[in-house]
Amino acid sequence: MEIRTTFCDLKRKEVINVRDGARLGHICDLEIDVCTGTILSIIVPGETKMLGILKCGENVCIPFCHIKKFGEDVILVELPPLL
Repeated sequence: MEIRTTFCDLKRKEVINVRDGARLGHICDLEIDVCTGTILSIIVPGETKMLGILKCGENVCIPFCHIKKFGEDVILVELPPLL
């Protein structure tokens, strides 16, 4: 069974870390291997402050191997704890 989706549909899903329940945000970009057409990682915006207007952190790049589940409304990832 082949499952397909669009980038627009992916952008609507919230990314959540299953280790701590942290809401990481929504996908803002993808890293793709143009030779094979495979997705290497998803990218979510870094933390923001002041009502989300001023950007505080850099984008978070999540390797595709850390994605555990594509749900109807969320994407579950498992990221290692920050040191």
